[in-house]
Amino acid sequence: MELRQLQYFVKVAKKQHVTQAAEELHVAQSAVSRQIHQLEEELGMQLFVQKGRNLQLTPVGKLFLMRMEELLSGLDKAVNEMREFLDPELGEVRIGFPHTLGISLIPKVVAEFRKGHPQVKFRLKQGTFSSLIRDVTRGEVDLAFISPFPERHDQVDGEMLLTEELYAVLPTGHPLAGQESIRLEQLKDDPFVMFSDNYSLRSIVYNACKEAGFTPQIGFEGEETDTIRGLVAAGMGVGLLPEMALTEISDLMPVKVRVTHPRVTRTIGLVRRKGEKLPIVAEMFQRFLFNHFREDPLES
Repeated sequence: MELRQLQYFVKVAKKQHVTQAAEELHVAQSAVSRQIHQLEEELGMQLFVQKGRNLQLTPVGKLFLMRMEELLSGLDKAVNEMREFLDPELGEVRIGFPHTLGISLIPKVVAEFRKGHPQVKFRLKQGTFSSLIRDVTRGEVDLAFISPFPERHDQVDGEMLLTEELYAVLPTGHPLAGQESIRLEQLKDDPFVMFSDNYSLRSIVYNACKEAGFTPQIGFEGEETDTIRGLVAAGMGVGLLPEMALTEISDLMPVKVRVTHPRVTRTIGLVRRKGEKLPIVAEMFQRFLFNHFREDPLES
């Protein structure tokens, strides 16, 4: 059993498609198929079954994937630890974050850190609240930005970094678009453009509407900030978005209006695996973040 076979197996399992896996691995499709076939022969078990044009893991394949992800994650961690032992400045920081922070916050703090540590590498991974917690506990990332910040959790420790305000976003032709501020209840008759169920911002918006005395009518759902923002700008409804998600300017922009009652916010924190020492370079980045947000909390 070779490391290459295991890496190819994990990639195919994630993509559920040999061609797509081969493209990401920058190798020929035949090479991937051959390695998977050899791995199945060596193990004496079938890891995949064909389902239409895709491949689906068998029950034993799912178990094997879970173990191989743990193994490869541990291998990556060991390699990084050896590099850090020789020179922490040559290490790699593995960071998870929700996609709403990828517009400005993550690029800003990474760029600022690398001014003093130009050779440190970063491996970035986006995810939802639950997937980021899982990535931290499995050791797939060293640190994760989380929103909302969990005050208590059995498997992770951390520190809150900042509180961010959410604004109402309205089409330019909306009757309230010219107001400096509104009460959320004024939007009770409008359809809302919301994030999908697995995004924490959905529950924040939903709970804020309930606090304002109404249940939001959901007109459209999306999984990307750009989608929510674009649908609102196109007149498909109204929404609530974090301030950081509104910093980027595009051709299709909604109107941003402050909500005075209830004031809608989200907390953002940094978490790590409970009871486990961070790699040296990740510890350096964590200290930098804590100092950075104490000096510039970005609080509204």
